[in-house]
Amino acid sequence: MSHRKFSAPRHGSMGFYPKKRSQRHRGKVKAFPKDDASKPVHLTAFIGYKAGMTHIVREADRPGSKVNKKEIVEAVTILETPPMVVVGAVGYIETPHGLRALVTVWAEHLSEDCRRRFYKNWYKSKKKAFTKASKKWQDDLGRKSIERDFKKMIRYCKVIRIIAHTQMKLLKQRQKKADIMEIQLNGGTIKDKVQWAREHLEKPVPISNVFAQDEMIDCIGVTKGKGYKGVTSRWHTKKLPRKTHKGLRKVACIGAWHPSRVSFTVARAGQKGYHHRTEMNKKIYRIGAGIHTKDGKVIKSNASTEYDLTEKSITPMGGFPHYGEVNNDFIMLKGCCMGPKKRVITLRKSLLVHTKRVALEKINLKFIDTSSKFGHGRFQTPADKASFMGQLKKDRIREETAAAAPATSQAQS
Repeated sequence: MSHRKFSAPRHGSMGFYPKKRSQRHRGKVKAFPKDDASKPVHLTAFIGYKAGMTHIVREADRPGSKVNKKEIVEAVTILETPPMVVVGAVGYIETPHGLRALVTVWAEHLSEDCRRRFYKNWYKSKKKAFTKASKKWQDDLGRKSIERDFKKMIRYCKVIRIIAHTQMKLLKQRQKKADIMEIQLNGGTIKDKVQWAREHLEKPVPISNVFAQDEMIDCIGVTKGKGYKGVTSRWHTKKLPRKTHKGLRKVACIGAWHPSRVSFTVARAGQKGYHHRTEMNKKIYRIGAGIHTKDGKVIKSNASTEYDLTEKSITPMGGFPHYGEVNNDFIMLKGCCMGPKKRVITLRKSLLVHTKRVALEKINLKFIDTSSKFGHGRFQTPADKASFMGQLKKDRIREETAAAAPATSQAQS
C-alpha cells in the first residue's frame, strides 16, 4: 500500500464550503443582537458603501504595553453612509419553527430610487408599484386597516423590524436602485418599538443615531470576485516539482483507488471570490459628518483633528481611486473590509458584550492622511501643494485669460 512520506494539515478550511458565487449582492444579517428591554429603542444595523482606505496616526492607550503612549500608524477603511429612509415596518410572531412575519405596513410615499428596486427594467415598466398601497393612507377604510395592523403588531408580535432603504441620489454612483433591508429594532417594549417605527416612517435616519465612536461592529458583505481559479490559487496547495508532466499547479493525488470517487474534501479548481462573509469586531475610529452648512458657512473639515487643525475633507487629493468624492456622512473602521470599491456593506451591532482592553480602548486621532492615493502622494491639501510648487503655468494662463476677458468686453461695447 502506498502512503504519504510526510503528514500535513489540510489546505483551506471546509467551514467556508461550498466556495460558490454568492446568491445575493448585499450582505444578509443572519442574526441580530439579543434584545434588551431596559435600553431605549434603537436600530441594530445600517448600510454603507466602501469608498477606499487611508491611514491615521494616533497615540496608543495600552498600559503595560511597549507601545503605550507612543504614536502608531494604522490602516483604516472609509465607508460612505448617507442617511437611510424608513419606509415600512414588519411584525414577527414566534412559532415552533422560528419567526414568521405576521403583518407588514408600508409608508404612504416611496421615493423613486426605492421603487426602482422592485423592477428589473425601470425604463420600460409602467412604474405602478405601490400606487394602490399608498391609497390606503388617503381614505378612512384604508387608515382603519393600517391602524388595525399596528394594533395587531402590539398585541401578537415579539419582534419588530423596520424596512429601510439607502438614498442613491445623494451618492455619485452609477447605480440608481436603492438597497433595501429589514433592520431589527431592539430596546423598549413592543409598544415603544411600534411607536418608534410609526414616528420615523418616511424620515431619514443618520448613522450617528445607530453607532457610536469606539464601538465594535461587524461587517457583512460579498468579497471581491476573482473568477475561475486553479487549486494553487483557490486552496493554496503546494506546487509540484518543476519537471512534473502536464503541469505543476495541480493536486498530485485526488484520492485512493477505493472508494472509487473523488471526496468532496479534496481541493479542486473552481470559483474564487464573490463569497458572502461576515467579519466581526471592527472598531469605529470616527463617525464623520458630511459636507454641510452651519450659520451660513460650508463646513468641509471632517478630516481635521485636535492636533492637525488644517481644514480638509476626508476625500484624498484627486478623490478615492475608482470611487470619487465622499460628501456625505462616513464611518471610519480600523483595518480592511471585504469587497471592492463601491461595494455595499451591511454594518451590524456586535452580538457580543465586549470586555477586552483593546475593544474598550478610547481612540484619539492625531492625524488623518488625505494625500493622493494614486501614486506617491506628497501633499495633504491643494493649498499645501500650491505653497510648495508656487505658481504653475496653467494658473498663470488662467489668471491672464480672466484679466483679459473684461478688457475685451469693454472694447466691444
